[in-house]
Amino acid sequence: MSELLSTPLTADLVRGAPGLEPRAGGGVTPHRLPPSARALADDRLTMAEGQTSGVRVAFSTSATVVELETLATRLAYVGAPPQPAGVYDLLVDRRPVASGTVEGGRTVTMDMTTGAATLTEGPAGTVRFEGLAPGAKEVEIWLPWNEAVEPVALRTDAPVAPLTGSGRRVWLHHGSSLSHGSVSASPTQTWVATAAIRAGVDPVNLGFSGSALLDPFTARTMRDTPADVISVKLGINLVNTDLMRLRAFTPAVHGFLDLIRDGHPSTPLLVVSPVLCPIHEETPGPCVPDMAGLAEGRISFLAAGDPAEVAAGKLTLAVIRDELARIVDSRAATDPLIGYLDGRELYGEADAEERPLPDAIHPDAETQRSMGERFADRVFGPGGLFATG
Repeated sequence: MSELLSTPLTADLVRGAPGLEPRAGGGVTPHRLPPSARALADDRLTMAEGQTSGVRVAFSTSATVVELETLATRLAYVGAPPQPAGVYDLLVDRRPVASGTVEGGRTVTMDMTTGAATLTEGPAGTVRFEGLAPGAKEVEIWLPWNEAVEPVALRTDAPVAPLTGSGRRVWLHHGSSLSHGSVSASPTQTWVATAAIRAGVDPVNLGFSGSALLDPFTARTMRDTPADVISVKLGINLVNTDLMRLRAFTPAVHGFLDLIRDGHPSTPLLVVSPVLCPIHEETPGPCVPDMAGLAEGRISFLAAGDPAEVAAGKLTLAVIRDELARIVDSRAATDPLIGYLDGRELYGEADAEERPLPDAIHPDAETQRSMGERFADRVFGPGGLFATG
């Protein structure tokens, strides 16, 4: 077996990470928020933005063998079964070819009853893809959506070069854990990745588990990130954290959209409301772990708010959908490139009957793919806000 060529991992080989940084000792550390935003983030957002949802190592090459060495940090939960190793997807000319995993890495063990976290160190590992067709091609290695992955080294049996001139539009998206990946089977099967591949666009996924909270520094990141089309999916985290009431929600949404518009005054901008989540449709937050479920070794959630408090301004998903539709309608009078999508078009009542949310909050892998296909067809397809032409 001939010795493989090693190519330094630089910013022009990594896509989908606005906060990419050089890694001590070689390689890169992908971040989905820049340092200025990370300095203001809490621990949960810091953990979420470091996970590499939508991040991929992309290059052109004639190689038939590709290796990527990485150091991953994965999550585990006290009392729950171990999480499987994150999946790496290989795409050649935008078509799925193979998948693999990397052993080793660090583990952060979370105690959901106390919030305590423990870090266990582990070594870097390598995912290897071989038997690729010869000849020039575009190669993408999509990193796990549910791990913080630091690419350490790229090795191939032929030279590589950065991708140039793909002609694909950049889609910038922000959302919650559903956008982050939920329980997707692989990084190209999150609903955002599914939609992007189906629509032929390059995604920058700012979906942050538990952290779509109208943070101004997230809006500033979107303001400063180049994009051809932009979407924001808002609602579920504002309810399940019981973060604010309606009086604060409305101006916070306007402020968030205003910040994005400061950098993208004429970019198509889509506001997406929550998908159906039965426990929070009419019941406010907070959302709490189902302790009986934890005792049985499974993770599930309950809505702990009081529906009677909705009259005093507490947020439910029904309230948020109505208000987001009203906000977009009011802004459309002076902003013709803003649009609204009811999230129940991606997952609604009929879907919930067929595929209930396994933990009462997050859709399963099949639903993630279905949501992505529907989004691509409704939003990027003919007549959609992001349609070409």
